[in-house]
Amino acid sequence: KMIQPFILRRIKANVLKDLPNKIEQVNYSRLESEQRKLYDAYVVKMKKQLASQSEDEFAKNRIKMLADLTRLRQICCDPSLCYEDYHGDSAKLEACLDLLENAKESGHKVLLFSQFTSMLEIFEQELTKRDITHYTIVGATPKEKRIQLVNAFNNDDTNVFLISLKAGGTGLNLTGADIVIHYDPWWNIAAQNQATDRAYRIGQKNVVTVFKLIAKDTIEEKILKLQEAKKDLADQIISGDTNQLMNMTQEDFMELL
Repeated sequence: KMIQPFILRRIKANVLKDLPNKIEQVNYSRLESEQRKLYDAYVVKMKKQLASQSEDEFAKNRIKMLADLTRLRQICCDPSLCYEDYHGDSAKLEACLDLLENAKESGHKVLLFSQFTSMLEIFEQELTKRDITHYTIVGATPKEKRIQLVNAFNNDDTNVFLISLKAGGTGLNLTGADIVIHYDPWWNIAAQNQATDRAYRIGQKNVVTVFKLIAKDTIEEKILKLQEAKKDLADQIISGDTNQLMNMTQEDFMELL
C-alpha cells in the first residue's frame, strides 16, 4: 500500500501487442557416476562444517560458506571447473550440447548464458569441435567489440552467442536469436529474465523458447524453488539478491544442502 503511488507496472503482453509468444521450459539432467560422487562428497563436507560451528563461528565463516556454495554449483555445471584433473562426464554439459546441435540442424540461433566465464571457455572448445559457429561476450569484452559482435550475430549465420550473465544482462539487442538457454540458475530470477530479454524484445519476429537447465537432486533445484518463492515484483525490486545471500542463517544453508 505504501509504495503503490510510486510504482506503475507494465507487462510486455499488455504493451507490446505484436510481440510473439515466449515458451519457458525446465530441462533436468541427472548427475551420474564420478560427478555424482564428487557432488555428494562436497555436500557431506559442508554439512559437517556447518554442524560443528557455533553461531559466532558461522557468522565469521559466512563468506567461505558462500564460496563453497559456488563450488557446489560449479560441480553441477562441470566438475572440471573445480578439479583440474577431472576427466569424467558432465551430465548437463552433454544435454546442453545436444540442444545446441539440434538447434543448429533446425536453423535456430541461440543465446547461451552462464555466470561462469570458465564454463563459457569449455563451451567454446566443445562448439569448435562440433563445427558450431559462435561468438562470446564476457565482462572484459570492450564496449566497441560488443557492438560489433551483436550486429554481426543479428545479421550473419553464426549459430550460438555465449554470454556471461552479468555482462549480458542489459544493453544488448539480440533479436536474431529465438532460443535462450540458461545453463545455470542464479539466486534472483530477475537477473535471468533481464538476460532473456536480450532476445525477447521489440523487433523479435519469432516465438522465443527459453530453456533452464537444472541438475536433478542438487542445489540447483533448491535455487529454482527460491526463485519461484521470490517472484513477487515488489520483493525483487526492494530486496535484490545480495542481501538475500548475506542474510542466510545456518539453517538456511542446511536446507540448501
